[in-house]
Amino acid sequence: MATKTLVFPGDIISPEVLPIPTNPSLPLKLGPGLRHVPPSTITSTLAGPLCIDRKKNAIWVENNTGRYIPQPNDLIIATVHHSSTDIYHCSITPHTAFAQLPQLAFEGATKKTRPQLNSGSLIYARILSASKHTDPEIVCYNPSTGKSEGMGELKGGMLFDISMAMARRLLMHKQKADGGIALLEEIGGKVAFEIAVGRNGKVWVKSGGVNETLLVGRALQETDTQGLGIEEQVKVVRRLMRQV
Repeated sequence: MATKTLVFPGDIISPEVLPIPTNPSLPLKLGPGLRHVPPSTITSTLAGPLCIDRKKNAIWVENNTGRYIPQPNDLIIATVHHSSTDIYHCSITPHTAFAQLPQLAFEGATKKTRPQLNSGSLIYARILSASKHTDPEIVCYNPSTGKSEGMGELKGGMLFDISMAMARRLLMHKQKADGGIALLEEIGGKVAFEIAVGRNGKVWVKSGGVNETLLVGRALQETDTQGLGIEEQVKVVRRLMRQV
């Protein structure tokens, strides 16, 4: 998923390390930690490993010490704080301004069918827009298709904290090949569960019971904090399964 290149603020990114897209028409996407200086210079604004997703033609700097900065198209897990006329005000992290979720920003929602969310409700959403000068706006559907695609209120289950690097790995199309994550596949062969991963360092898990839900959450957190490889992840799952 990532190169081994370590960059520091002010470093110029060599054109040689930029991804070559599988689709030539796909524009290069600069993620967190990088800045474009016209006409063609790319510099780092953070210290950390330089990461590349060739499928999406994206490049970014992974940095776990900083706080999450909302980026358009990011999938996040937010908590409804309060509501006002036509808007739910949602917390993404304790350090960011409340995100605005229009009450009709759900698949097929009308004034009669829109969901009624209470303070404390968890939602899985996509960042529609974000900038330094305005509060982030989020929606619970894919703007390209109009479909929810799993977004909306997250009912039941448990919420776990993970690092932003772990969240990005879990959101990769090929978790095992690109992100080095095999534990969800391993658990899925033994326990049925639902999961939603937020780029803001949150993961929601729901299974048939509390013990199974805790199994998934603990396996994710151990893999994250201890930097476990694939073989070690399998061992963790087997150990935790004996406790269920």
